[in-house]
Amino acid sequence: MTVTEETVIEALRPVQDPELHRSIVDLGMVRSVTLDLPSVQVAVDLTIAGCPLKAEIDRSVTEAVTALDGVDNVDVTFGTMTDEQREEVRKLVHGNPGATAGSQQAHGHAEGRAIPFADPDNRTRVILVASGKGGVGKSSVTTNLSVALAARDKKVAVVDADVWGFSIPRMLGIEQDPTIIDEMIVPPKAFGVNCISMGFFVEEDQPVIWRGPMLHKALEQFLTDVYWDEPDYLVVDLPPGTGDIALSLAQFLPRAELLVVTTPQPAAQTVAQRAAYMARKVNITVAGVIENMSWFTGDDGKKYELFGSGGGSELADKLDVPMLANIPLVPDLRQGGDDGQPIAADTDSEAGKVFAALAERLDVELAPKKRYRSELKVI
Repeated sequence: MTVTEETVIEALRPVQDPELHRSIVDLGMVRSVTLDLPSVQVAVDLTIAGCPLKAEIDRSVTEAVTALDGVDNVDVTFGTMTDEQREEVRKLVHGNPGATAGSQQAHGHAEGRAIPFADPDNRTRVILVASGKGGVGKSSVTTNLSVALAARDKKVAVVDADVWGFSIPRMLGIEQDPTIIDEMIVPPKAFGVNCISMGFFVEEDQPVIWRGPMLHKALEQFLTDVYWDEPDYLVVDLPPGTGDIALSLAQFLPRAELLVVTTPQPAAQTVAQRAAYMARKVNITVAGVIENMSWFTGDDGKKYELFGSGGGSELADKLDVPMLANIPLVPDLRQGGDDGQPIAADTDSEAGKVFAALAERLDVELAPKKRYRSELKVI
């Protein structure tokens, strides 16, 4: 087959932008193709200057074009898209909210964009992870559950809604900032999990001193301005308690399910039940209870219940929901959170096995039952 500009373009069509998961041809990233056989030069416009995945795009383009008969060498050069090109990319992958340019500029985001996860036809399953108090390992559960779901070949996204105590990026080992394309935020990814957090926008030691309306708007932007690409799961790490953020997310995500995290201590489960009662008052389904720090396995192989026992089961009984998992207290779980190596990635570890079983139960046993059009009656 004769190598032409058209055959090179077709060879490049399967090559995807690593962040947007769309063809670089369809995104308009291929600026030109120059033939000087057996050499081919491909000029690619990156969505932003200094794209962190430039090397991956270079490698993919080179492999795709070199596979053509008669091509021995591929020279990939890079430029950067114009503002107009970035706007077209945003419209292609994220839609047009229908707002005026002045409105977007004034509010700093696509004002008027609907929250996709609130749409009854949206296929993403939304999981809120809550507790009544801090210190029970809620963020650790969120991180490791998300990694375990991703290990089941699910597309998983995490919103770190604990805006005062954000920690998910560190637990996932994410050091890359989100990419901004025409006010569309592309979240970074680690262990198969896309993540957005207030931690990307403030210094780690900087307090977030915001009142309710500002928190409400920030969370809305996390749900609307971020390019989530239709995940199977959106897992949301809520802050402790039942304040403004929990109420805002209940409003934004009416189809969500709530997981309540507690510890074996009776005092902890008494406080945790308040989060469940709040969810039910705003018509959020409570899917089950997770007990963290259930036991510590010593070098002698014996399980030591350092924080007592029975708190999680007692809470599940009170709420009449399933007791989903008992997570052991292991040093590697804590260490993994500090080092950005989630314990769920180690499926042979004691805690890793528990998170894998939790993800399977949530994904299979507790999966929402599908309703087919034939089952619906027209009244």
